[in-house]
Amino acid sequence: MKKIIIGNTDLEVAPINLGGNVFGWTLDEKESFKILDAFTAGEFNFIDTADMYSYWVDGGEGGQSETILGKWMKSRNNRKDIVLATKVGGETGKHPVDTSKKHILEAVDKSLKRLQTDYIDLYYTHFDDEKTPVEETLEAYDEIIKAGKVRYIAASNISPNRLEESFAASEKYGLPRYEALQPHYNLVERENYESKYAPLADKYNLSVFTYWSLASGFLTGKYRSKDDLGKSVRGGSVEKYLDEKGLAVLSALDKVSDKHNTTQATVSLAWLLAQPHIGAPIASATKESHLKTMFDATKLQLDSEDLELLNTASK
Repeated sequence: MKKIIIGNTDLEVAPINLGGNVFGWTLDEKESFKILDAFTAGEFNFIDTADMYSYWVDGGEGGQSETILGKWMKSRNNRKDIVLATKVGGETGKHPVDTSKKHILEAVDKSLKRLQTDYIDLYYTHFDDEKTPVEETLEAYDEIIKAGKVRYIAASNISPNRLEESFAASEKYGLPRYEALQPHYNLVERENYESKYAPLADKYNLSVFTYWSLASGFLTGKYRSKDDLGKSVRGGSVEKYLDEKGLAVLSALDKVSDKHNTTQATVSLAWLLAQPHIGAPIASATKESHLKTMFDATKLQLDSEDLELLNTASK
């Protein structure tokens, strides 16, 4: 399996990024361990979490996902084999969105403790409070990188303007720069990323790791009508895709998946992998069959006819 190098770093990852948002939320510790074991048995090594996951369970500080990951890495003694990404700045039941230096310096130590490790490979600005000067945020990262707590930094939900400001500040003050971008991007959510963020990925050589890669499950083909929305806890969030465009995308996915004898989800992920700068789509799994879908995507080569069909339907 071909691995990719993240941005201008020495981090090498397999082309699927396992989403840790389900650990401690829809999966308990035992089930989480099972998914993590199966993921790494498939020779995949890139795991994504956040300090805020999953504060909505109890309205607290979050940290359930990091705690489970920490226990798993310790019990398997495999920290050195994992490229671990977590995030800071997101809102929890205890604080609003916060990218101040004070918050980052406190939050990183809490994350390290929960993760039972002394370093984080890739540390994301999860959300941007849009009031802290970007150089203050980057100075915090500079401090924790020099302390050996973090290796590289990345950005998720940050406006294009603030991203540009951040790169300018990194250059001007010799501060760490973002090496990766985690945007909302998939076959039914293309315009925002392609018009505003793809040019920045190109300009700054950013590796892109997409979240909601399967549009909360819509791109699995599971939801075809309003009657299907009760099939899972996420059903309500996909209702907006049950329009002419969404159904056209599903129709295109049906054709391409039939042709390759695979699933709609596998085709959706393979489409992402065929786009410029996309390094590893993020997808979470609650069953081992979900992992097979992801693994198959890395082997599926879509031809120009497939890509044209999907691109036309999803425009």
